[in-house]
Amino acid sequence: MALLELSGVTKRFGGLTAVDNVTFSVEEGEIFGLIGPNGAGKTTLLNCLAGGSRPNAGRIRFDGRDTTGLSPERMCRLGVGRTFQIPRPFPRMTAFENVVVAATFGDPHLDRSKVFTRALQMIEYVEFPRPVGTLASHLNASQLKRLDLARALASHPKLLLLDELAAGLTPSELLDIAAVLRRIRADGTTIVMVEHVMRLILDLCGRLSVLQYGELIAHGDAATVAQDERVREAYLGQNYML
Repeated sequence: MALLELSGVTKRFGGLTAVDNVTFSVEEGEIFGLIGPNGAGKTTLLNCLAGGSRPNAGRIRFDGRDTTGLSPERMCRLGVGRTFQIPRPFPRMTAFENVVVAATFGDPHLDRSKVFTRALQMIEYVEFPRPVGTLASHLNASQLKRLDLARALASHPKLLLLDELAAGLTPSELLDIAAVLRRIRADGTTIVMVEHVMRLILDLCGRLSVLQYGELIAHGDAATVAQDERVREAYLGQNYML
């Protein structure tokens, strides 16, 4: 069953069309890849899905209801969590406090003890490598990615949107994060991941959609899409597409 459905989604900024008439669906329980060269419109599309940007045209349905144009707060409460290309923690708060904020916002009816428990569970779940009392401003890029993932999960998402979570990770860190993402999917959360690390995409994703200049140029089985001539041209024939 489709958990997420996009129909003709279009987003313009003045005279620039960043996302142009995009249609696809994401099935419940899958890890779905959204790829394309820089400037293709991938992050803009995630913003539309998460409520950060309202589409100029088209419809978005999530979990059986029309969510087109709903605010990020509403989308979070409905079960959409996300990470960002550049993590945005509260720098003067500890890692634990950052995740507590997300857990509290995701379910405001939880009492304090359950919020604290949820936050600690998610920090452990993503295998956060530093003490939970470490200030966010003291974390490196890789650690901030883990914190951002813990925050997104703490809000109890049905759908997790990941924006270049693997960017800048070492080969060993890629293996670790792939294991975490498989566990997230196995535990019942659907994932849409924007990524440039094609090895990770092809390892995790059963299906892909490919954007170029805001348009959907390929969609389908990951291995087949990766060999599509239009996709290869979009990535300038780079070998990692093979």
